[in-house]
Amino acid sequence: MTNTSIQTDAHNNHAFMEKFHGKLIGILRWEQLDELWQTLKSQQTDNWYIYHIGEPPPQNFCSTDKLLHFIQEIDTLLKHDHEHDYCGIVYVDNKNTPSFIKIYDPNNLGHVCGSSGAPPPLPGWILSQAYPIDLEATMAPTGSRKRWWQKVFS
Repeated sequence: MTNTSIQTDAHNNHAFMEKFHGKLIGILRWEQLDELWQTLKSQQTDNWYIYHIGEPPPQNFCSTDKLLHFIQEIDTLLKHDHEHDYCGIVYVDNKNTPSFIKIYDPNNLGHVCGSSGAPPPLPGWILSQAYPIDLEATMAPTGSRKRWWQKVFS
């Protein structure tokens, strides 16, 4: 690996993590989610990564067709599996010009808001214009989980 590619990787990692930990706007109502999808569809759609957490991060942008298909399928899944009259599990960096969207899996919510004191679970999917990194490898386990792990093998 060259010094230039190391610098590029560090920049890409920083840009993605800055978005991941940055201020995001909650999509609270289903109508707002519909508006977000419409905004996405009306903009350039060939510069997005679709990252399913738990799988290796994508190496390339997805095609427009793949993004549109994903939007249709994730919308159906969220509205079917999140049996509430509100959304509240999708977060975007900017509603008018989105470049980063976190989508939580309705079947793995835990305490998304972090109100329990435990860190929130990782989202199920991320749509990003920043090159994604492996979140599971990057996000260190909590101190209590480390202590548990150490007890198992001590």
